[in-house]
Amino acid sequence: MNTGQLRNAAVAVLATAAACLALAPQAQAAPVPQPQSATAEVKAAAAQAAAAPATLDTLSRFFAREGKVAVTAARPRVEGEAIPVNYLSPDFVAGKAGAPVARLEFLASKAVSSDGQQAALWTARTEAGWQVVNIATGDDEFRYARLGAEKLPGGTVFREPQIDAWYVARGARVLPLDEDAERAVGAGGTSLAAYRARVERAYGDKLPGSAYAEAGKAGGYDGGPAGGSPAVPAGAAAALALAGTGAVLLRRRALRP
Repeated sequence: MNTGQLRNAAVAVLATAAACLALAPQAQAAPVPQPQSATAEVKAAAAQAAAAPATLDTLSRFFAREGKVAVTAARPRVEGEAIPVNYLSPDFVAGKAGAPVARLEFLASKAVSSDGQQAALWTARTEAGWQVVNIATGDDEFRYARLGAEKLPGGTVFREPQIDAWYVARGARVLPLDEDAERAVGAGGTSLAAYRARVERAYGDKLPGSAYAEAGKAGGYDGGPAGGSPAVPAGAAAALALAGTGAVLLRRRALRP
């Protein structure tokens, strides 16, 4: 990504945040552990937060950014059920016995505007209850969930946020779902053990409590919604520590090279 693209991405993020200030008070909610699995009850709570009138009002302004559609004409709606979104687990990186490769980070609900724009509403459990903690353009969460189910039925789809890579894992196999993941593990994927060895080399010294994390060297980017893993930075991908601040983000997705 060149300097101009980075600058444009940063400007877009600021514009989006300015358009969505209605969600800002949620930033005061402290991060809390997320459920271990997306039960029917959890999905229902996330869906209720996503479809709340205040959320729809914010979505109208989000979709109206850059003059794409009038606020009054956006008429946002939430489609389908909330889906679980998993991130690479710090416990797995640390080699904790029995730790799964990924953990639930938030639930995503698809929002669509009258002119066809799409966005993902990230909903997480906070001290104030279930809240929408981020709005991101596009359909990554839903697209990779479909790809993972097709490529390895019954597997766990997850994201390695440090390099913005998506995978699906089941049993002893880890398969890539995008180009970033292919560069990391090869087009044919790798074994779970080999993947663990790779992420341990990459992030083992950057876990919460490490000197790297304590020095604030996680790329200068805020953490994920509530679970503790970092979210995509507002620009290009960077190597981030597996430690988060629980900050609320309102952003567009990073531009890809």
